[in-house]
Amino acid sequence: MSMTGKRPMIGSVHGMVACAHPLAAEAGAAMLRTGGNAFDAIAAIASALNVVEPFMSGLAGMGMATCHIAKEKRIRCLSFVPPVPEKLPVERLRDREDLARGPLACGTPGNLAGWCELVKAHGRKSLAEVFAPAIAIARDGFLLTAFGSYSFNASTPEIEPYKNIFEGWRKNYLGGGREVSQGQLFKQPDLARSYEAIVAEGPHHLYGGALGKAIVKHLGSIGGTLTEKDIEGVKPEWLDPIAVTYRGLSVHSVPPPAESFQYLLTLAVLDGFDFKKLERNGIDHIDTVFRAIRLAAGVRIERNRPSPEELKEILSSAEIEKLRARVKDGKPVEGLTEQWVPTRPNPNKEHTTSFSTADAEGNVICLTQSLGNKFGCGVVVPGTGVCLNNFLYWGEVHPQGKAYLKPGSPLPLCLAPSVSTRDGKPVLALGTPGSYGISQTQTQVMVQHADYGLLMQDAVEEPRGRLWDGKKVQVESRMPASTVEGLRKRGHDVEVTDPWTWVVGGMHGISIDPKTGAKIGGCDPRRDGYCIGT
Repeated sequence: MSMTGKRPMIGSVHGMVACAHPLAAEAGAAMLRTGGNAFDAIAAIASALNVVEPFMSGLAGMGMATCHIAKEKRIRCLSFVPPVPEKLPVERLRDREDLARGPLACGTPGNLAGWCELVKAHGRKSLAEVFAPAIAIARDGFLLTAFGSYSFNASTPEIEPYKNIFEGWRKNYLGGGREVSQGQLFKQPDLARSYEAIVAEGPHHLYGGALGKAIVKHLGSIGGTLTEKDIEGVKPEWLDPIAVTYRGLSVHSVPPPAESFQYLLTLAVLDGFDFKKLERNGIDHIDTVFRAIRLAAGVRIERNRPSPEELKEILSSAEIEKLRARVKDGKPVEGLTEQWVPTRPNPNKEHTTSFSTADAEGNVICLTQSLGNKFGCGVVVPGTGVCLNNFLYWGEVHPQGKAYLKPGSPLPLCLAPSVSTRDGKPVLALGTPGSYGISQTQTQVMVQHADYGLLMQDAVEEPRGRLWDGKKVQVESRMPASTVEGLRKRGHDVEVTDPWTWVVGGMHGISIDPKTGAKIGGCDPRRDGYCIGT
């Protein structure tokens, strides 16, 4: 047997966690080993990622989770994406880039409320137990990985032009220096103290307490408009999922205003194609998937924030058949994939994390959370270790846009955590970061797994692509050269990237055998992905 150089398969008949950092995976696994369930584990992972992956997510970010709740025998979703802040001066904004960094870009923090609700509603552990790993790692420190140190250092030139926030950010993350290095011990004592206060006071420490007041005060001092009323009004919302059928699976994700319906629409279109007759990673396979992705993105952009009645129409057989016919007609597909107006491709502004847990009782959770950009808006609240998000960057500043940032309105985000069932039993948790590439990446991995039968880890590792506005698509160089050339002949403007690039996401998932309960994790080598079975 020859060695492949790939990650080994990680399996377990009990519990499984899959996420973007080994220490966060261990935090989740510790919950499962000590009497906790998947809900405790998901919150432990989320808070630990705030420490070890602070450029991707944190307690002041936003997120969504899709959950199979074993005791209720059903799928439910939890959204902790607060509405657009009431006093956002959207009329002053002329371009999306006005919200790339700085105090105006900050949306209301939702992550902490979401984590606490997951534990309160269905977990077994106390907040002290769930947040203990995050506190210990922040207090004692951890060694930066190559990916982590790169993410810190690459942020310096991006944040430095914003003079009113740079020094605070640099003090917190670079110790007042210019860069960090792989293997360096990194501590966050201010963040550890913030978590200790949250343990003592509960989520009220942020939502109505001292931390929330500190956030508002600091933002106001540098030109922000977030209010204490915005923060105190945060209430995570349990929702019924939306779902489509794909290869006999019921694939569930978060309903609008979330934009995950693009992912489900793409799968519904592709369910009419027999990929087993197509060479895996061959031109017909990849071209078909890319065409369906681009068409579904166009529907999402044009019909954003659909009502339940409109969503039913979007996912109707008649509309799906129209899109299938367009996939089949062979004519080049060109169109927007990002927002209502053309945008400048910038994968450096796509920083999110997605992770999954499953326990022996049948609880399965996929959670996707973020700060938006790398280190969000770049604002670190002095003395707290808390970095704020820039999620308003993912709304539209043009009044004619379907996702216009009207103060007080729902904020549509492209997160799409998913849980799939077969005959009512959970069999798959699948999620990824990647901004408007999220629905693209999850579709590509689903086809590799569900159509071609690849195990979860192998499906995650297969070469992928990222579609941008117009005809542009980036594909990893591991994609067969004949497929790349064939894509160009069929009208795709193809750019070949490095063999492994995080432009195509950072997928983490878990597959489950409904008969035996055996679980297989999938973690992405494009990040610091890690799986642990318990």
